[in-house]
Amino acid sequence: VQLQAFGGGLVQAGGSLRLSCAASGLTLEWYAVGWWRQPPGKEREGVSCITSRDETASYADSVKGRFTISRDNSRNLVYLQMNNLKPEDTAVYYCATDPTLRCSKHLQEYNFWGQGTKVTVSS
Repeated sequence: VQLQAFGGGLVQAGGSLRLSCAASGLTLEWYAVGWWRQPPGKEREGVSCITSRDETASYADSVKGRFTISRDNSRNLVYLQMNNLKPEDTAVYYCATDPTLRCSKHLQEYNFWGQGTKVTVSS
């Protein structure tokens, strides 16, 4: 099983990026999938999550209205569209699967993690 997050990069404040989470050996449709991020020198924090069956999305308050999570089950991908990026969004972004299916707020409940993709937002 392997997860891979990609699509990060350097962008100016106000810009956009779309992150993708791809999986091999695992069907993302069967899991809740969360995006987490770890800013420099800080702990990992939850950003967004999408449940399995009804595809309910949830967001951290800091990204509500700017980020959108979605699935493409035909391609076994989960996306995170990030608009109006701010310098405080700078972090390494990870995708992870939640076998509880309920988008747990607890990092420890996520069982598979991608290697992370770096997002840098310049002011």
